[in-house]
Amino acid sequence: MVAVIDLVGLLVIVLVNSAVTALMTRFFRVRLDTRWGSVIYSLLLCPVVLFVLLLVLSGVFKLGGNLGSRTLVVLATIFFPLALGLTFDYVWMPAPDEVELPETMQQ
Repeated sequence: MVAVIDLVGLLVIVLVNSAVTALMTRFFRVRLDTRWGSVIYSLLLCPVVLFVLLLVLSGVFKLGGNLGSRTLVVLATIFFPLALGLTFDYVWMPAPDEVELPETMQQ
């Protein structure tokens, strides 16, 4: 039973980190005027935020389990959600320029 709870905790960490990455990437894409600026900011700042979230979720809330090695923890909880969140925003979501805003928002 402990293994199922650990797996659910790990899944929560991965989902939260993926959602945060997608939101941060969307924020950078909307706010920055350059195409490469949002990519660079996403690749440099998102892993730092994901690491802090990993420390909070696994340390304070005791989510996740023992994966056996540090490399596997970093891959499963930082790099996989980073790739998933970036892919979600860049592939699935429309570009910020393609979204039409209401007349009250355009100035």
